[in-house]
Amino acid sequence: MSIAERRTTSPVTTPVSRPDRQKAGALRTFWPQYVAIAPFYVLFLVFGLFPILFSIYLSFTDWDGIGPIKFVGLAQYAYLVSDPRFWNAVANTFLIWFISTIPMLFLALVIAFLLHQNIRFKGAYRLAFFLPNVTSMVAMAIVFGSVFSDSFGLVNSALTALHAEPIAWLSSSWGIKITIAVMVIWRFTGYNAIIYLAGLQSIPTELYDAAKVDGANTWQIFSTITVPMLRPVILFTVITSTVGGLSLFTEPQILLGNAGGTDEAGMTIVLYQYNQAFTQFDFGYGSAIAWALFILASVFAIINWRLVRERDTKATPATRTSEQEAVDA
Repeated sequence: MSIAERRTTSPVTTPVSRPDRQKAGALRTFWPQYVAIAPFYVLFLVFGLFPILFSIYLSFTDWDGIGPIKFVGLAQYAYLVSDPRFWNAVANTFLIWFISTIPMLFLALVIAFLLHQNIRFKGAYRLAFFLPNVTSMVAMAIVFGSVFSDSFGLVNSALTALHAEPIAWLSSSWGIKITIAVMVIWRFTGYNAIIYLAGLQSIPTELYDAAKVDGANTWQIFSTITVPMLRPVILFTVITSTVGGLSLFTEPQILLGNAGGTDEAGMTIVLYQYNQAFTQFDFGYGSAIAWALFILASVFAIINWRLVRERDTKATPATRTSEQEAVDA
């Protein structure tokens, strides 16, 4: 065999590129770290991603949880659009969200502003305001059920002592909504106040000092410096409060039961989903309700983001001018 033939028939080895060798070396070097974080991803795939994908599939089926799964296409969504109980749950959820979120975020911002001042026992106040957020939701719902009870509640007892008419907190439509809203306000005001307090600590103190030198009072400082500078933090709390308000479940379920109270006045979207899936055993329709809730939460989160972002964009030049003037002063 000639040299040319040997060169022609000899196997050609492709050299491994440098990035491939680096990648293989990284895998060999860091495999203990990959193994250490693997349980999280395995648990997420089993208990997170798979249920999400399976719920999408279930929303197009009719299944009672035991028998065969029957594919029905868009029938569940068609029924959802014409279901008056679903739209009643949507209306209840948005009413409770509206009368709880606005006062909650305003109180949280005021509390954070006051805690940011030079006062004594800051740590104790922060702990006291944050404590409701880590309190058992079930225990809190039981306590609020006793406080707002129609017959023996502390609130009605106080109204009677003041010669006022007692209110049917747990047996009237607006009474149920107000009671649930008060529970939400009590639980999450301190949580949002801590978030606002963290945002306040990033605002330069020179702005406050300059405003005080110019004779600005507390309200002027709060409205012209604190609120504009906290727009990104406010946007975050608005979006999280929107998602949390639309997914309200524990408070009405413990307080009123699966039926949602009188005339289903406390029937929220998630409680209705739970009722259909785990009480009526209609998992297909329950999955459709869950994805309808996801779409509603996404839409309102985007709307809130666009509104706050648009206001932030319009206010940015003026805010920067006032900040520069305050620093120059």
